[in-house]
Amino acid sequence: MTNGNKLKPFEDYIISKYCLKVPFGKFAWIVVSVPFFSFVFCAVYSILYNFEKSTSSHCHVYNFLPSVSSIIGNFYPQKNIWQFAVIFQFIPRLLVANFYLKYHQEVLYPWTFCCNILVCFLNVIENIALIILSFWTSSNSYAVHKFAFITFICVTECYMLIIWIMHKRFRRSQRNTAEVKSLKLKKRILLLNLICIILAVYFFMRHNSFCEPYVYSAFAFFEYVIVLSNMAFHMTAYLDFSDRMLLLSFNGIEMKYR
Repeated sequence: MTNGNKLKPFEDYIISKYCLKVPFGKFAWIVVSVPFFSFVFCAVYSILYNFEKSTSSHCHVYNFLPSVSSIIGNFYPQKNIWQFAVIFQFIPRLLVANFYLKYHQEVLYPWTFCCNILVCFLNVIENIALIILSFWTSSNSYAVHKFAFITFICVTECYMLIIWIMHKRFRRSQRNTAEVKSLKLKKRILLLNLICIILAVYFFMRHNSFCEPYVYSAFAFFEYVIVLSNMAFHMTAYLDFSDRMLLLSFNGIEMKYR
């Protein structure tokens, strides 16, 4: 070979030619943006074009916001758009659960292995529950939808709480600036999510007990915040993996430092 250059091994050429490199931040923004904008579209479209039906309830009192179950499961095209969004994010969310499994093995104490497996399991169950409550809607499969929704809420809160405790108390290596910010955001989002769940339950029970105007809208509003704060919590992965790169090749998908 002239000029002292050496020929690269054929295997290295194949991997470098067909490997797709994506900063994890871009990957995270795409994965979260699709359900976020789908949810916003479902809410706005339902208010603009299905206002009376989407805000009605058994109490027959005036409300100005439809519930989450109504906007994602009772009308078209909202139903199809939301179902596409949750299917779109299903595999990426499973990948992120696997990435966190490896990340925790790297930065947490070895004796946290059981907690690590638990949060990975909760992450997967949350994702499956979201799929079920999105396809088995309250209008056509109320019992299934209700079970999936309760499972989703319970599992989400457990996941948020446990992963925050793990990152706060069980870390063996020093945090970088992005990870410090991520931990603070996790705490704030967790508290916001818990408060909104309590308020949503309160307004839901009050609506069913007293049938007052606007009360169901208050319930719906806090439902919206619960959904959006859930997305925000998962988006903190952008900070946890800010120095990582996704590598896609014939060998599969892996994540490495930049």
